[in-house]
Amino acid sequence: MFSTVKLGKFVENSSSLLSILFFSLKFKLITPNQMKENNYKYWEYFNPTLTALHNLGGSGSVDEIEEQIAKILQISDEQLNEIHRGSTTKVSYRIAWARYYLKRFGLLENSSRGVWSLTETGIKTLSVDEQAVKRKISSEGRLPRDNKVESQTKTTDVIDEPEYNIEIQKITWQELFIEELQKIEPSAFERLCQRLLRELGFQNVEVTGKTNDGGIDGKGMLRLGGVLSFHVIFQAKRYKGSVSPSIVRDFRGAMVGRADKGLIITTGTFTREAKREASRDGAPPIDLIDGNDLAEKLKELGLGVEIELVEKVTIKHDWFKSI
Repeated sequence: MFSTVKLGKFVENSSSLLSILFFSLKFKLITPNQMKENNYKYWEYFNPTLTALHNLGGSGSVDEIEEQIAKILQISDEQLNEIHRGSTTKVSYRIAWARYYLKRFGLLENSSRGVWSLTETGIKTLSVDEQAVKRKISSEGRLPRDNKVESQTKTTDVIDEPEYNIEIQKITWQELFIEELQKIEPSAFERLCQRLLRELGFQNVEVTGKTNDGGIDGKGMLRLGGVLSFHVIFQAKRYKGSVSPSIVRDFRGAMVGRADKGLIITTGTFTREAKREASRDGAPPIDLIDGNDLAEKLKELGLGVEIELVEKVTIKHDWFKSI
């Protein structure tokens, strides 16, 4: 709120709302974050995404790109942790659409390992006209209709036609998968994590589930190449929200003297502070598997899913012209 005493003389000399806004920003009465409140549309992430990849040397993982964008736009941790659906945050969902548009525009490309990079044209491009990109891509095929989107939600959480974006389609099935996981009992989720670790090559995996044990739900051993062995403890959290850094700290405290590595598996997501805490310098690292990662691992192992290959037939119109 503005102070009448502080702004009285200023307002008397100007009826311009723009002047008041400038004054407020200059003296930090209103911050850019308060103005935006995480209302960035997906197209407003076009240029920050390009800048992020340039800052990263031309390529980066999804997490690295999002971290850079958060710094560029000064997005607060609270805003970054806002959930869109399942364990996908609003920011991640919109940035995924931004990457898709920029890829269709010829500025980005991605590998099968999830690394995004600038194309030759992208390396030469520092910024784009957001509306020009939208017009060009929209003219090439059925894509999100902004007027319908904005009538449904002020924050552009809902975007049509996910089948035209493989990455968004991936997020969609992961959300449905996570919803199923969140319906099962906590004890069943612990057994699922036990099965997952066994399938990944862990040995002697046990579910302990003891109370007052620092959040330790189970333990196992991982052997690398038949030479090195690591004792691992894990925590299984069937969450709908975000795992906080305090949970990571408490789990690390319980790990000391009991295991070489720690692993937290959740159906939710981890806050940015929790991720920092997990990899904090000078402390034993904790590995994290969030809901989307968990869904992907279970899919790779064929646990709880069936994958169908759909045949697609494309008519070669030019072929008939050459007969």
